[in-house]
Amino acid sequence: MHKIFNRFALALLGLGMFFTPVSAEAKTTFITIGTGGITGVYYPTGGAIAKIVNDRADEFGIKATAEATGASIFNINAVKGGNLDFGIAQADSQYLAYNGKGEWENAPIAELRSVFSLAPEMITFVVAEDSGIKSIDGVKGKTINIGNPGSGNRQNAIDIFNALGINYEKDFKAESLKAADAPRMLQDGRIDGFFYTVGHPNGNIKEATAGMRKARIIPIPEIKALFDVAPYYSMDSIDMAQYPEATNASEGKIPTVGMKATLITSANVDEEVVYNLTKAVFENLEELRTLHPALANLTKEGMLEGLSAPLHKGAERYYKEVGLIK
Repeated sequence: MHKIFNRFALALLGLGMFFTPVSAEAKTTFITIGTGGITGVYYPTGGAIAKIVNDRADEFGIKATAEATGASIFNINAVKGGNLDFGIAQADSQYLAYNGKGEWENAPIAELRSVFSLAPEMITFVVAEDSGIKSIDGVKGKTINIGNPGSGNRQNAIDIFNALGINYEKDFKAESLKAADAPRMLQDGRIDGFFYTVGHPNGNIKEATAGMRKARIIPIPEIKALFDVAPYYSMDSIDMAQYPEATNASEGKIPTVGMKATLITSANVDEEVVYNLTKAVFENLEELRTLHPALANLTKEGMLEGLSAPLHKGAERYYKEVGLIK
């Protein structure tokens, strides 16, 4: 009888050993993170988050893929539709989507949720030196790329001009190029300037300011009318030392308008998954800061600022556990 029992026990143990890898694999959750174009900051930022998570997949049970996308508005809509689990989006786009304004007029995305904020992004206005543009209101009669339809760049530029009383449909020729195409078009002489909302330093801006056609970055001063209607904007600055070939490289830090990039998700995404992703990033923040210059100054406290949709329950649970929120 004991021999029969022992054989049965060994058989069960063998089955357990056989099935253990399958069980462990079944516990791994695969997620997608929508980013932006491969030349911008969103793509490497999403890749950095994915690396942090993937290197610790055994601990947190998550494997992530960062996907190049059309950025903020695309990511928000894809998260809403369940085609992405997470996405990176500008705080202004997040605010407009959750409150049913702008692109989402009268169609708020009530299930949109914040996870944490990332690097600050600055509205960056690059112009050719020979365009004669010296200030933000010097665009009249010029050809300016404000960004492709549906992009955060475009909405930011329109917000700026509306606040200044400049009609982007009449006062200058507004082009609708993708951000990645604008530096080449500037250097080819086909546009006088372009807007790009991005973290710094940035490859596109370096390309635009380092070509044969000389270029500068135009300061954007505080615009009260803008802040009155759009609370997600704030003043920031661009360190011109990052663009040594710009014609105004010696000006130090120039003022501009900015906001935070944020990691977003849906209320429908599993609480445990969001909790584990948040924990993985926050417990390895020092490493994350080394993975891209735009992430170098992130702080745990700062990553809870600039969020314009409610926190996901999973992220909120982690922040309460570690005392970042009450």
